Amino acid sequence: MAYPGGQVRGTASDLDAVKVLDHLVDRAVSVGASDIHLEPRRKSLKVRFRIDGVMGDQGTLPLELTPSLCNRIKVLGRMDMTIRRLPQDGQFSLELGSGLVHLRASTFPSIHGENMVLRVLLGHQLISMDKLGMDEDVLDAMQRLSSQPSGFIVVCGPTGSGKTSTLYAMIQQLDTTNLSVSTLEDPIEVEFQDVCQGQTNPRAGFTFATGLRAILRQDPDVIMVGEMRDPETAQIALQASLTGHLVLTTLHTGDAVETIVRLVDLGVEPWIVGNALHAVLAQRLIRVLCTCAEPWRLPNDLTPGDDDDRVVIPAGHVIRRAKGCDRCHHTGYIGRTGIFEVLETDDELRDLIKSRASTRAYRDHAQAADMRGLRERGLLRVKAGETSLDEVLRVTT
Repeated sequence: MAYPGGQVRGTASDLDAVKVLDHLVDRAVSVGASDIHLEPRRKSLKVRFRIDGVMGDQGTLPLELTPSLCNRIKVLGRMDMTIRRLPQDGQFSLELGSGLVHLRASTFPSIHGENMVLRVLLGHQLISMDKLGMDEDVLDAMQRLSSQPSGFIVVCGPTGSGKTSTLYAMIQQLDTTNLSVSTLEDPIEVEFQDVCQGQTNPRAGFTFATGLRAILRQDPDVIMVGEMRDPETAQIALQASLTGHLVLTTLHTGDAVETIVRLVDLGVEPWIVGNALHAVLAQRLIRVLCTCAEPWRLPNDLTPGDDDDRVVIPAGHVIRRAKGCDRCHHTGYIGRTGIFEVLETDDELRDLIKSRASTRAYRDHAQAADMRGLRERGLLRVKAGETSLDEVLRVTT
C-alpha cells in the first residue's frame, strides 16, 4: 500500500493489523482527513480518505488483512466480534505520535467482507464564531441571536457541512459561568468546562426525546440538541424554547426554507413553529484555493440562480481556478471555510408558517427580505479569489 509521503507494503502474513491501523490513523491526521474508508473489493482492501470533503484513493491492502483489521477495530470500539452480518457502531481513542485521536467506527457487511469507516474526531480543534467564515452581516446576526435568553435556532446542511462546529462556536461565546448550559449529543465530540454534556444511548433507551425531557428537569438556560431526528424531539424542543429556554439544534436539510418546511412536516403545530423559531442558519464548507491557482476569464455572467437574474460576477471578470502543486497534493486546494445563509423570523414569515404557506411563498419572502443565499455567498467568494467556481457549484444548488 502506498501513500503520498509514506508507505506500507506487504502480505497479510507480515502486516500487523495493530501497526497498520495506527499508521492509517496517523496518516489521516497528518493530511487532515475527516474519514478513513476501508472497502473490501474482490482482490484487495481499498483505502480511501475524505480530505476537505472530497474522497481520494490512498492505495490498497491485501484482502486477507480485512478480518484481522476489522477485529482490531471491533475490539477497540467495544463491538461484538462474532457479529459479521449486521452493521455495528463504536468509539475509541488511539495515542499516536500526533497525539490522542478520537475515532467513531462503523462496520457494514458487504459482498466481499465488512466495510469499515472511521470518523476522525479531533476534539481540540475548536473554532470561534468569527473564524468559521461567516460574512460580517451573518456573524452579527448569529452573535445577536445566540445571546438571546430564549428562542429556537436551527443550523442546517448535509452531513459533513460543519453544523456541529457552528453549534460549538455558539456555546463558546455563552457565559457558562452564569448560565446553566446542557447538551444532548451523538456523540460528544468536544468537552466543555461548565457545560453539562449528555450522550444518547438508544440501546439503553436514552434517546434524544427521553434525554431532552430529562434536561428540562435540570433547570437549564440553554439547551443544545445535536439533531432533530423525530417529531417527538422536535415538539419537546420547540415547546422548551417557548417556555424561556434558548434551544440550539441541527437538521439535515438543504437550505433555510427547506428547514421551515421540514419542521412543519415533522408534525409540529405551525403556530408553535412560527412562535418559537428565531432563525435558520444554512451552511456549506468550500475548499480554499492553493497559491498555485491560475487566473481565468469568465465567458458569461454569473447569477445566483434561474429565478434570480442579478449579476454577481460579470462576464470578462478574471477569477481564479484550481491548478495543483506539491504543496496541495495536486488537488488545487488547501483547507476549507464556510459559506452561510441566515433567515430570521419576522412577523410576515410567522404568518406564512402559521398558514402552512407553500415553499414558493417562503422563497419569495426570503428574496424580498434580501436574504443572500448560499450560491450567491459562494459566488462572492469566487469573486474575491478565495475559491473556484467549480467548488461553489459542487456544494450549492
